[in-house]
Amino acid sequence: MIEPHAPAPPGVPRSWSEGGTAQARLPVRPGIGRFLVLAGVFVCAACGLVYELELVALASYLTGDSVTQASVVLSVMVFAMGIGSLAAKRLRFRAAAGFGAVEAVLALVGGSSAMALYAVFAWTGDWGGVWSGGPRCLLVGFSLAIGLLIGAEVPLLMELIQRIRHQDAGGAVADLFAADYVGALVGGLAFPFLLLPQLGQLTGALLTGAVNAVAGGALVLGLFRRDLSRRGRWLLLAANVVVLALLGTAAALVSDFERAARHAVYGDHVRAAVRSGVQETVLTGGTRGHPLDLFLDGRLRVDGSDERLYHQALVHPAMDGGPHARVLVLGGGDGLAVREVLRRPGVLRVDVVEPDPAVVLLARRDRALSALNGHAFADPRVRVRTADPFCWLRRTRGPYDVVIADLPDPGIAASTKLYSQEFYGLARRVLAPDGRLVVHAGPVSSRPSVFWTVEATVRAAGLRTVPYRVAAGASAGGTDGTGRPTGLSQAPRDWGFVLAAPTRPVLTLDPRESLLPALNPASLRADARDAARTRPPYLPPSTLLHPRYTR
Repeated sequence: MIEPHAPAPPGVPRSWSEGGTAQARLPVRPGIGRFLVLAGVFVCAACGLVYELELVALASYLTGDSVTQASVVLSVMVFAMGIGSLAAKRLRFRAAAGFGAVEAVLALVGGSSAMALYAVFAWTGDWGGVWSGGPRCLLVGFSLAIGLLIGAEVPLLMELIQRIRHQDAGGAVADLFAADYVGALVGGLAFPFLLLPQLGQLTGALLTGAVNAVAGGALVLGLFRRDLSRRGRWLLLAANVVVLALLGTAAALVSDFERAARHAVYGDHVRAAVRSGVQETVLTGGTRGHPLDLFLDGRLRVDGSDERLYHQALVHPAMDGGPHARVLVLGGGDGLAVREVLRRPGVLRVDVVEPDPAVVLLARRDRALSALNGHAFADPRVRVRTADPFCWLRRTRGPYDVVIADLPDPGIAASTKLYSQEFYGLARRVLAPDGRLVVHAGPVSSRPSVFWTVEATVRAAGLRTVPYRVAAGASAGGTDGTGRPTGLSQAPRDWGFVLAAPTRPVLTLDPRESLLPALNPASLRADARDAARTRPPYLPPSTLLHPRYTR
């Protein structure tokens, strides 16, 4: 602490050393200067919230567990903001220079965070357990760094606004936080409705960093330039120019970077990649020697080497259990489950409810995928509706003879409501009295607790169940428990299913309907007995308010 009447430190106005706040020498009137500072607060707050949302969105996409990622990012960031505010106390006697330096660093760190995270994920492939690998540490590191820098803004801006016109602390805090919170609102709305759909995650983050650098640099160099020495002004200007050059170069290389990263994740045979408002859809292979694979948000959804075994095991036991004139497919936008449904005689109508129109568009137009699904969507009996399956079920009454839930794996936070007791209650409501519901419930061998939680949840909705599984055998391209590719693996894979009905269903399969020797009535019953041996003593059902699935 500086003693009263002591000589002021070099570069610090004398009035500060005497315990007061120096009046700024502004190039504009104080009222205009105050407005410009609050405008800077507004812009910086908007950029700061975009950085937070960008980290949450990208980490959720890379891991699928949005609840955990949001909790980690936000809690670490808020903690770091407190530390940053304390640390900024040392800079308050040089508030203008400190704020300019903080904004330049924040623009570079926040703007490049998405690209750095995706690069580590793409080229290391290591985003496994809850805290394993470099990417997880990098996520925490970026959250910590951005939080520290955002936290340092507030005390420095408070010092700057007081230098323009001294006022009581309560009034200054009210003005500052009002601009801050309104800016956060604009940033929070701009991210999902403008930046993400129009620019994408990487370009959106880089542009935000550029805006942050321009706003911080312009405020200090334009309004408080007399508080900096000549050397300080040139250093801050050079730092901002370097930051803008780096961000601009990265933005110019985003397309090349995304292609290279995509090939690092999916291999050299990417045939289509579409980013919609719902998810990223990538098709690979489809040529001789390379089976067609479909990835949704980086998770293998369709494995061309054994997709027929999966879809026949999903569809035909439910179709064999009774009438099947009216069929509802929830998900299944790739058309492969519909292909199996249409093979059965007596099908009069198939309704497909798919949340992502991009998947259906690929299934219609991509030559390899449309050939694989037998041009199912060209059949006049098929009607496609783009809607969230949960919301759509609330608006319809059926009845349907068969409901096929061909949805993303359980255990992913985004899919939790589609594996809830409430969801199955809605599905039961649209079933005919003798109708059947079949649910893809994830692998039995690697995640038995998730599989049996699905089964317990279906039972809790008032349906009788018959769980079964189908083993796919050894795979050259293994996946983890959520379907992410893990490189070469000889581990056997399996799929678990739950067949359900208002009265106890019978697990049966007409051998004439299966085109695969591995799928027959005897193997189906044997695999069902194997699955039953993994049943835990008791698992509670999963609900919207109390999801039970864990990764």
